[in-house]
Amino acid sequence: MAYNGKNKNSKNNRVSNIPVNKNANKNDYNKVNGGVFVYTGNISVSQLSKELNVPATNIIKFLFLKGKMVTLNQNLDDELIGEICLEYGYDFKKEKVVSEENFEELEIVDDAKHLKERPPIVTIMGHVDHGKTTLIDTIRNSNIVATEAGAITQAIGAYQKEIKGKKITFIDTPGHEAFTQMRSRGASVTDIVIIVVAADDGVMPQTREAIDHAKAAKVPIIIAINKIDKPGADTDRVKQELMTLNIVAEEYGGDTIFCEISAKKNIGIEELLENVLVLAEMQELKANPNRYAMGTVLEAKLDKGEGAKATLLVQNGTLNASDFVVVGAAYGRVRKMTNEYRAELKVAGPSTPVAIIGLTEVPVAGDKFMAFPTEKQAREIAEKRKLAKAQDELNKKTPGTLEDLYNRIHEGEIQEINVIIRADNQGSAEAVKGALQNIQVEGVRINVLRATAGAITETDVLLASTSSAIIFGFNIRPDALIRKKAEEEKVEIRLHTIIYHLTEEVEAAMKGMLKPTYREQVTGQAEIRKVIVASRIGKIGGSMVTNGVIKRDSLCRLLRDGVVIYEGKISSLKRFQNDAKEVAENFECGLTIENFNDIKEGDIVEGYEMVEVKK
Repeated sequence: MAYNGKNKNSKNNRVSNIPVNKNANKNDYNKVNGGVFVYTGNISVSQLSKELNVPATNIIKFLFLKGKMVTLNQNLDDELIGEICLEYGYDFKKEKVVSEENFEELEIVDDAKHLKERPPIVTIMGHVDHGKTTLIDTIRNSNIVATEAGAITQAIGAYQKEIKGKKITFIDTPGHEAFTQMRSRGASVTDIVIIVVAADDGVMPQTREAIDHAKAAKVPIIIAINKIDKPGADTDRVKQELMTLNIVAEEYGGDTIFCEISAKKNIGIEELLENVLVLAEMQELKANPNRYAMGTVLEAKLDKGEGAKATLLVQNGTLNASDFVVVGAAYGRVRKMTNEYRAELKVAGPSTPVAIIGLTEVPVAGDKFMAFPTEKQAREIAEKRKLAKAQDELNKKTPGTLEDLYNRIHEGEIQEINVIIRADNQGSAEAVKGALQNIQVEGVRINVLRATAGAITETDVLLASTSSAIIFGFNIRPDALIRKKAEEEKVEIRLHTIIYHLTEEVEAAMKGMLKPTYREQVTGQAEIRKVIVASRIGKIGGSMVTNGVIKRDSLCRLLRDGVVIYEGKISSLKRFQNDAKEVAENFECGLTIENFNDIKEGDIVEGYEMVEVKK
């Protein structure tokens, strides 16, 4: 539903985003407006008759002549409504009904005179270790890389920089393959994408993926060929590789801007930023600052000192400190709002990234948020969203078809590792969950019971205890009480700061869970050349080892004319009068086979053992 009206309760002259018309959420919100019949849902012949001021009998007759049999109370589809309206001189329009709790579906249409230029939102993408965060460092004159585990970005960072009097908002997305979802979220809120490609490394898997995300978001791409100062740098090779992905440089007749840079040595950065401003100007990016803020959650976590904390990107409107907000299924009052330098802000306009505290719980990164005039309205909408979310999760857990049920029954043969994930922020929790679920080991699977941001709680430990789960902590440390509780409940807590170390550990554990697989390995063969009968023992095969070694107590099979006559075990093995553990090739021996006495001269005794196959 499009809406640009004002709400009488709005403060600071800001426009509310939720329509004030009480009937906006009803299916019978139909009206004739200037010769246009506007409707929102199902409508019967009787209702349409009243709205158009046309006798119902005329409508029924009109449809009958077109071969359509309808009754007075029958609901009409959109096609029939359209035909009837045109027949009686009306245009028609169906509006989508959006309930207030589904505010992310609202289509906001602002009057052009209220729109003002906003900063472009630029997302930096690319393969791991191609220099994305170093580029941000150079632009901001900061040193973010030094603070990151393994020098790999593991959360979305949002920063704002003023370039030649104009602000640009940068979003730095992780390049590691485990962070696909986080990069996807970055692309969904961006205006321009800078894809960083190392000149000495070329196009890599995450480079292709970043390009796919940018294309899906239908936003302009700038290619930043980085590390041009390094030995082995080959910018022409990079351009050729990108051409195979339909990314063609302007110099080759394409429409993609290419910039050759060295983020480390600050080469070509100014030209790159100038191109960003040019692209932004061409797009005419605008927003209405005079409405209540709405936008997207870039990151969320449970801060030890401040509680639930979320990084928001304001996409439209203005967010004020002390505003009431609904963020995902959480709500609260903005108690404190800070920028990337931790400086406190009172106001945040369009394209501004801010961290806020004051929410009732940690939202999920990628959730939408909206500010509201009153706490009551925010609380009620949050409660409705929470109920809807709980219902969705319940529905997902229910088998939808017989095939689902069949699969679940037969998957009883598959072993599961139950896992609970706790991370420093929601994006990392999602990434760890995705990485674990992507591990492929036949016969074993990962079952993630919970993946959330925040410290490990007693509830996590109790859940792990009852479900025999392992708790993985990512960039967090449990306190002494939790450790003690885990020891009491015999729950294992594994802590990591590098995601691929965690996945390697879990993969090794999964392989260790499998029942061992064995293959047969023949140790040797012996030919029976003389049969000796002993009263107490039975028949003894006087043999010559013709190949390999024959071992006492090893498995064996008796072959006669190439056919297996018996399979069993070598029960005794002697060299002359002495017991032997094994007899090597070209040596004579005497042997007996357990529970088998029908041996003959010329028989072949083949010894073998079962060897475990490494996964």
